[in-house]
Amino acid sequence: LYLACAVHMVLVYGGIIRLIAGLPVRRFFGGILDAMSTAYSTASSSATLPVTISNVNKNLGVKKSVAGSVLPLGATINMDGTSIYLGLVALFAAQAVGIDLSMSQYVGIAIAAVATSIGAAGIPSASLFLAFAVLGTFGISAEQSVLIIALIFPFDRLLDMMRTMTNVTGDAAVATLVGKWEGALDEEVFRGTK
Repeated sequence: LYLACAVHMVLVYGGIIRLIAGLPVRRFFGGILDAMSTAYSTASSSATLPVTISNVNKNLGVKKSVAGSVLPLGATINMDGTSIYLGLVALFAAQAVGIDLSMSQYVGIAIAAVATSIGAAGIPSASLFLAFAVLGTFGISAEQSVLIIALIFPFDRLLDMMRTMTNVTGDAAVATLVGKWEGALDEEVFRGTK
């Protein structure tokens, strides 16, 4: 999960910042380091929201009106880390119970993971319980789901920390991109020249 989330943050969010917004990636990640650290330590995107808004506004130069509207929405519906996690839990469960997945089942898991993660609560370990919905899409029984979740539960907090950091980083990337598109981004502040 840590590797998948790190690759996602660097390639997808870094790509959004560099290729679409035309801004320096290193400066983006440096500007939201406090938000990323807070997200990692609290495992709650809702608790991190004030820090994220402050970082995006003060360090990246996104106007407060844009940051204050885009980031709360992102904290509710942008759950890429949760989607990655739910997909990995589903693959782990399939291996654990000996189910050989077809290509259509992989696609079904991906769709279920994304759909289930939208609107997940921004509190610690909320997505652990969403795994039940994803596991049911390819033949895992309720009893097997309970056993899989019970196996993951003791170390879920460590997994939740990384997926929350991924979610918050995505929120900041989208807010930065919207700020750029709307002319609500001070590039001098973003680049650290002001």
